[in-house]
Amino acid sequence: MAKRYTPTRRRVAIVYPGDRQARRAAAPERSKVPDVFAALARFGLDAEPAVYHDDFCDEVRHQLLQADAALVWVNPIEGGRDRSILDAMLREVAASGVFVSAHPEVILKLGTKEVLYATRDIGWGCDTHLYRSMGEMRRDLPRRLEAGAPRVLKQHRGNGGVGVWKVGRAGIGKVRVRHAKRGCSEEEISLEAFFARCEPYFEGEGRVIDQAYQPRLPEGTIRCYLVHGRVVGFGHQAINALHPETAEPGPRLHHPPTTPEFQALRHRLEGEWLPAAQRRLEIETHRLPVLWDCDFLLGPKTASGEDSYVLCEINVSSVSPFPDSAFDPLARATLARIEARGHAGPTSEP
Repeated sequence: MAKRYTPTRRRVAIVYPGDRQARRAAAPERSKVPDVFAALARFGLDAEPAVYHDDFCDEVRHQLLQADAALVWVNPIEGGRDRSILDAMLREVAASGVFVSAHPEVILKLGTKEVLYATRDIGWGCDTHLYRSMGEMRRDLPRRLEAGAPRVLKQHRGNGGVGVWKVGRAGIGKVRVRHAKRGCSEEEISLEAFFARCEPYFEGEGRVIDQAYQPRLPEGTIRCYLVHGRVVGFGHQAINALHPETAEPGPRLHHPPTTPEFQALRHRLEGEWLPAAQRRLEIETHRLPVLWDCDFLLGPKTASGEDSYVLCEINVSSVSPFPDSAFDPLARATLARIEARGHAGPTSEP
């Protein structure tokens, strides 16, 4: 059923996971992103929690259909479930005229590991390959490992380091592997045992991305937080999940978008790489999420001694936490999209 727009209607539902008890007790201060509620209020938006679980999907659907916007914080793998039921519901809600961010169709283009392969040649990529089946991985991975340098393998959809592996040769028929999931350490196993661990990643539409390991990884990860097409802050993590000397990643320190040491990266991302990625993926700027991020590693130094950067991940499903400098741009963008939808009427576009 099509939504009706009125000049005074400005309701935003904040969608995050939880059980029935969490839904009953839902309040902004107990949500996954409490400061977002205050930011939206500063722009005249009335935000409300929308705790989600597949078991009461219809109830949440009804709630979202009464709102003007739904901002969603649900991981691609949450509590042992994927987002298939949620995403189908969000498509229906968006088609009714509610602004949904991030829209499931945009997530499929931008928020899976396959984006690393699809955009590998636009300036932020490295030696990257795509395995569409276990057969392809069995055929090609041993040959790439023979070159001597480690590889980093990543399942198509995931979070928290689940399904991300550093893999290197350890002798005939053996590999040295490190899972990026928190608390894991390096181990030596047979190549066959590693293939067995990766079998589940190919279920359904699954696939695996294979990137060259970046030797400068111990220097840390730089996260660029974006609202639509503009950087609104940075996060620097000196010790990440695949750091060779520890099993526990360190804290991510947040910085405003004007931080001097990150300006070269910011200008290349906003001015070159993101426009190129949008053209490649066919995503207009206003359809980019109201909050998302790109994670970069330091690549090889250029001939002039400057840093280069390698994209290692894009997050759009559940970006949290993020810097204070992102709150007002996020709220401003949400208001702008609501107003644009109000003039345009219902649409099925993301």
